[in-house]
Amino acid sequence: MPELPEVETVRQTLKQLIINKEISEVSIFWDNIIKAPEDPDVFKSLLYGQAILDIKRKGKFLIFEMDDLSMVSHLRMEGKFGVYDQAVPKPKHTHVIFHFKDGSELRYNDVRKFGTMHLFEKGTEWASKPLNQLGPDPFDPAFTEEYFYEKLKRTSRNIKAVLLDQAVVAGLGNIYVDEALYRARVHPERQADQLTLEEVKRVREASTSTIVAAVEQGGTTIRSYLNGQGEMGMFQQQLQVYGKENTDCQSCGGPIIKLKVSGRGTHVCPICQN
Repeated sequence: MPELPEVETVRQTLKQLIINKEISEVSIFWDNIIKAPEDPDVFKSLLYGQAILDIKRKGKFLIFEMDDLSMVSHLRMEGKFGVYDQAVPKPKHTHVIFHFKDGSELRYNDVRKFGTMHLFEKGTEWASKPLNQLGPDPFDPAFTEEYFYEKLKRTSRNIKAVLLDQAVVAGLGNIYVDEALYRARVHPERQADQLTLEEVKRVREASTSTIVAAVEQGGTTIRSYLNGQGEMGMFQQQLQVYGKENTDCQSCGGPIIKLKVSGRGTHVCPICQN
């Protein structure tokens, strides 16, 4: 699943390719992707003539800001946006196409068909589902030490479960939670309300630094992630624990092991994260 760094990389690449382009038509080949309005024909008619003025992000969601509307899109498991010339044949799993007046197209491809698109009157998207259910992401000034400490002190869940909770911290997924907890030297099964203030500081700082490093490398390509220009991310070359089970820890030389924590495969150095 694309996490915050992958979605941020898609946002940055799409901004280079489609800003100020005007939509002349929308083709929908899988109606279930369209969540609001529920009628795909209304969705298409509303977008006619709208120009894409900016692309923002909240957690793992992309927000396409237009003249009068905002489209909120979640890529879910394997969703991808790409920009193509209209002459390029449509791949098998392309489910939505935004046709621009200049002859180019923004295509949404999704093998699993789990992605979503919500259309809102511009400015109202932040107070509506799904965006109003999200906590701050690691780049948000609201993700303060005080905010994070108070959230952790209110729950007895393990720290991995809390970091995966999008209502607490938006944008973190399995890969980056494992990497952040390794950097913070905190075991993922530790009870959140039992962490010391120093440990909370380390987890918060590691969450942000891990995300920053991943964005700089264009995200992580584990399975099928590509950015808006069809390029892979490169952060997988810097992963220290995720997918590294049965290899030596870079810090202590002990073995990296894989556990099941909160139902997710979890990679840990039992020596460094004791």
